[in-house]
Amino acid sequence: MNSIHMRSAALDDTQAISDLFRTHISIWQRLNPAGKVEDVMYDSLTIYERWLHGGPWMSVETAAIHLSHLLRGAGLPFVVEADGKIAAYAEAYRGTEPEPFDDHVHLAQVMIHPDFESAGLQDVILNDLIEQAKIARLARVTANCIAGDNKAQSLYARHGMKALSRIRRFNLPAKSGQGFYKVVDHHNDNPQQISNWFMPVGRLGSSRQQWETLWPQTWYAISEMRERRTYRLNFSASGQEALIYCQQQLYAPRAVEVYLWSPKPLTTQLLIALRDWTHREGYRNLIMSVNDDTAKVLGTEAEADGYYEDVYGVNI
Repeated sequence: MNSIHMRSAALDDTQAISDLFRTHISIWQRLNPAGKVEDVMYDSLTIYERWLHGGPWMSVETAAIHLSHLLRGAGLPFVVEADGKIAAYAEAYRGTEPEPFDDHVHLAQVMIHPDFESAGLQDVILNDLIEQAKIARLARVTANCIAGDNKAQSLYARHGMKALSRIRRFNLPAKSGQGFYKVVDHHNDNPQQISNWFMPVGRLGSSRQQWETLWPQTWYAISEMRERRTYRLNFSASGQEALIYCQQQLYAPRAVEVYLWSPKPLTTQLLIALRDWTHREGYRNLIMSVNDDTAKVLGTEAEADGYYEDVYGVNI
């Protein structure tokens, strides 16, 4: 391999990045009218059906929208060229949060073409990102690791990264409760609103990554996604302000996934208000991903489902 080079992605790279992601999908499927899974050709799928196989990179139309959003300031998309071909894609997000994260850049996603899986491109990406963070005088570089991903753990260890936090997923019953709170719709998607705020609920990735993925109404052009119940809310309970995004679970319509940003960690009063509001909206369960300290606030009714991610970081 003569040359390896990492650079910022450009809109002209959309097709190549989409092709790269789709090389990892071996079978394309959908539900037929009888509700059974059937194997189909890629070209016969709708844009939404392609999305269900792995998100916006599954079709060039949604890939272009996503990449455009990143290039307009939402995130940092990169490609790695090897021998003149796009061999890898990486996506990162700048953010400022309270410790242990501080001013950081978060490596959110890496995808390597199967032909280059043994070329060490993951190391190239992390080395380059750490160097860029040093130039920008950021405090650290972070990345998440799903439980049991030994390969990612080894990669992070080689670059001096250590576990900073563990995020576990819990199910909590919605419940009518006592307390005064105010809820209003909130459609302002400016990320400056959450600068240096905590993200005590839903931080699977980074706070900025989740904000840019969830809060802008990027995918409302896709009718199936527009029809899924979502809420963008400003909550105020016992003096605590919070911005909360709730989304009906795709395959469990009586459950709602919760993402929460606030100047303070989660309090019991805010949790009571949130459980009461979701109960009034007709939900039975809240899906909440939290660190160990926040899990204590959830109480004994919360049940862990076994899924967790570790957040790794290295100081710059």
